[in-house]
Amino acid sequence: MTTKVEVSDVFDRLRAERPLAGRRILILVENLPLPFDRRVWHESTTLHAAGAEVSVICPTGKGFEAPYEEIDGIHIYRHNLPLDAKGASGYLLEYSAALWHEFRLALKIWRKGGFDTIQACNPPDLMFLVALPFKWFRGVKFIFDHHDINPELYEAKFNKRGLFWKLMVLFERWTFRAAQVVISTNKSYREIAMTRGNVASEDVFVVRSGPNLDNLQLVDPDTKWRNGRDHMLGYVGVMGDQEGIDLLLESLHHIVFDEGRDVQLVLVGGGPALASLKEMAKDMGLSDHVTFTGRAPDADLFSVLSSSDVCVNPDRVNPMNDKSTMNKILEYMAFSKPIVQFDVTEGRYSAAEASLYAASNDTRDMAAKILELLDDPERCAEMGRIGRTRIETELSWAYQVDTLIAAYQRVMEK
Repeated sequence: MTTKVEVSDVFDRLRAERPLAGRRILILVENLPLPFDRRVWHESTTLHAAGAEVSVICPTGKGFEAPYEEIDGIHIYRHNLPLDAKGASGYLLEYSAALWHEFRLALKIWRKGGFDTIQACNPPDLMFLVALPFKWFRGVKFIFDHHDINPELYEAKFNKRGLFWKLMVLFERWTFRAAQVVISTNKSYREIAMTRGNVASEDVFVVRSGPNLDNLQLVDPDTKWRNGRDHMLGYVGVMGDQEGIDLLLESLHHIVFDEGRDVQLVLVGGGPALASLKEMAKDMGLSDHVTFTGRAPDADLFSVLSSSDVCVNPDRVNPMNDKSTMNKILEYMAFSKPIVQFDVTEGRYSAAEASLYAASNDTRDMAAKILELLDDPERCAEMGRIGRTRIETELSWAYQVDTLIAAYQRVMEK
């Protein structure tokens, strides 16, 4: 069995070796502020520990309103964005505003000291437009950090293809073509980079969004989340139209009203569909069985995960979710929680025997799998141990560090 590796030990080694000493890196993020975006924050602090000076351009967000802030040596430049986009015109406004601010702030950072590498974290697949002038005229290297497969994401959101889907395909192709190195979040994304993107295998590096166990705090269960009920389900993630939370509410309705079980569901996260999901829960008679925390501080997140009997991931089975690694799965495993999810390729790879897998988008089968675990605490405990061990010995951020550093060393050879 692989020995557990601590992130703090890996960072100590990086600080001693300084493999990226003298490097000046700019990271572009469009959809989440830092340090709230855990993956990009892990990347940033890793690169800084390796000796690089790291600047990040990202949007503002609740609790992250300062236009400039230095945290743990990371220079964070934030900009405002329009409200959550809805429809084609909304996305056009959001993306146009983001590109303007990213280019404006990139110029500001360039004048202050410059950078030798830009790392763009999608979505959207448009940030290559910010990177290209610096690449062409200043010799700056460009790394594409591939977080979402946007053609599939568009289809999942709007359940259609058409002109805008074709634009997503085109933007993705141009982004891959502009990038000298690609960082993929899993093997499915790596395959896309090499096939759709025609990127050479030696230029694609798999860096998973593993949790940093040094920063996750397991706490004693808090009964307040249970609302006085026998059992509690936990969910962490974005409240969007494509996350399948409507399917989860249907499963809960079956559990509560058809099976007569006393279960509370606690959902942690914010997003554009939060208000409509609250209304849906009310219409289904589930208001007293569902707690929506909204975007919550880490203390509440850790408390909910520590208090849950079973954690759930209701992402629909579609091409987007089948090929994507969901951070929530890894966080559930880090908290030693058994999981129920629909059967998707990357979800099964991550969780393995730490999860049960319901038939595709079948809400009654998901309900049955949840009840199967709620009625078997010993099995839950064993699945939780399997998941935690898998994180500790293979999937945590500590095991992603060397690959990230290798990607940055590779791009300087290009």
